[in-house]
Amino acid sequence: MNSILYNFKKIKYNYIMLTNNINKIKKFNKLENKKINFNYNFKKFIYKLYKYCIVNKSKYLWIQCKNCYELNYKKFVKSRINICEYCGYYFKINNLDRIKFLIDKNTWNNIDEYIIFKKKIKNFYKKKIGLIESIQIGIGQLKGINIALGIMDFKFMGGSMGSVVGEKITCLIEYSIYKLLPIILICSSGGARMQEGSLSLMQMTKISSTLYNFQLKKKLFYISILTSPTTGGVTASFGMLGNIIISEPNSYISFAGKRVIEQTLNKKIPEYSQKSEYLFKKGLFDIIVPRNILKNILNELLKLHINI
Repeated sequence: MNSILYNFKKIKYNYIMLTNNINKIKKFNKLENKKINFNYNFKKFIYKLYKYCIVNKSKYLWIQCKNCYELNYKKFVKSRINICEYCGYYFKINNLDRIKFLIDKNTWNNIDEYIIFKKKIKNFYKKKIGLIESIQIGIGQLKGINIALGIMDFKFMGGSMGSVVGEKITCLIEYSIYKLLPIILICSSGGARMQEGSLSLMQMTKISSTLYNFQLKKKLFYISILTSPTTGGVTASFGMLGNIIISEPNSYISFAGKRVIEQTLNKKIPEYSQKSEYLFKKGLFDIIVPRNILKNILNELLKLHINI
């Protein structure tokens, strides 16, 4: 009973700490008159409590790392390109922040914004997260070099690839062929959008055939950037068709999930088998690039292509 009460006091203390109320913390410390130390497992438990808590005053100020469970001030996280300052864990980054990071100021132009999904779904996600589809496409300049860019966002239906996504990527490729621009596609997706049935699967063929014309017939340059997670039909199509394939560190990249593979093979596979570092050793892509130097690396690759 004493241990349960003590754990409850720990939970109360941590919850107060997470709500960032200094006066309550001081009051609680005076009542208890002792210092409480927290081990790693308890921090993990508190993280779950924090995640599922209905009322959390600190969620607009702080973000908690899933790897080390430390609190990061949101403004500092944005300035560090969504990287944990304690352990270097990569938080998910939305497409608007990626555009700000990669594209030169005042050079970004959206294209084909009128291609949208069903109205009800569009309005729901637009109201909730400010997105109308899981990909944003456009043209801009990366350190003075004109490029076509497509960025997937996992927040919109898991970044799934439906008929609208397929049409947008195809339009981007065709526009790049017309303007003779290199393409960069940043992938973050759970795969084909199963809610659309066979239409979503056909986008794999549609995009791949357009890329064939772009790469082999027109001899243009395509860079694929795989972020966590990139799975399913996106991995099986345009994600792996780049002239240069780049991955972020510690990214989850696969075609089928771990449980599906284990059920098919009737044996367990290692936890790290779908991580980017392991797949890089097996030759699945060309290079792993940290987020903070990605723009410079892309600039060097584009310069090399222009000179060739």
